[in-house]
Amino acid sequence: MSTAVPLAPAPADCAVRAAAIEDELRALSDPVKRDFLPRFFKTGPGQYGEGDRFLGVVVPHVRRVAKAHRDEPQGVVGQLLQSPWHECRLCALLMLVERYARADSDTRAAIYAFYLSHTGGINNWDLVDLSAPYIVGRHLLDRPRADLYRLADSPVLWEQRIAVVATLMLIRHGQYADTLALAERLLHHPHDLMHKAVGWTLREVGKRDKPQLVAFLARHAAHMPRTALRYAVERLPEDERCAFMKMGRGRR
Repeated sequence: MSTAVPLAPAPADCAVRAAAIEDELRALSDPVKRDFLPRFFKTGPGQYGEGDRFLGVVVPHVRRVAKAHRDEPQGVVGQLLQSPWHECRLCALLMLVERYARADSDTRAAIYAFYLSHTGGINNWDLVDLSAPYIVGRHLLDRPRADLYRLADSPVLWEQRIAVVATLMLIRHGQYADTLALAERLLHHPHDLMHKAVGWTLREVGKRDKPQLVAFLARHAAHMPRTALRYAVERLPEDERCAFMKMGRGRR
């Protein structure tokens, strides 16, 4: 049975409570991960994660903290989403995922709106991938999908990725049309991170409905970025995989 979790106005001490959650995360820091994660998430000048900062906390530990604080009010979540620390923003998003799963329909609508109004803090691929399917995708299972296309048309890479990755939840429920439409819309995106997302979602369509994927590839393989094509054909039989990759030869 779902439980309503109110997104109350920010209490006066929301900054203090957010700081306490940051301290919990900081206590779980691994110095090796703290040195490794900035390189893994490409935080150098000109890279996609430029300027992001890491405490060095692995995802299972962040999940544990998020679960313990899933009922914190909206103001605390908002504070964490503004944090310069990657793990604080991840914790905020996982708190939202946790509470969305337990909430009633009105609270889910509020969480969905809150998520879409705070995309500025959802600014790396893991933050998108660990939250978008479970909030955006889940919310739109039985609702109009205009927000997906608005996000796809955004100039912001991470909003575009939210649109694409959110459709993983739709795919799991046998709904493929929006994945295919967004893949076509973003086929010539300049960034490799979007090529991976498009290819990933197409592969998931193919795992459940191979004819849909094959029909898409027959129309587009010759013009797809090679990364997207490679991900998309990954689960096809070798002969078909090779044939489609040959069609796309020469594309980066």
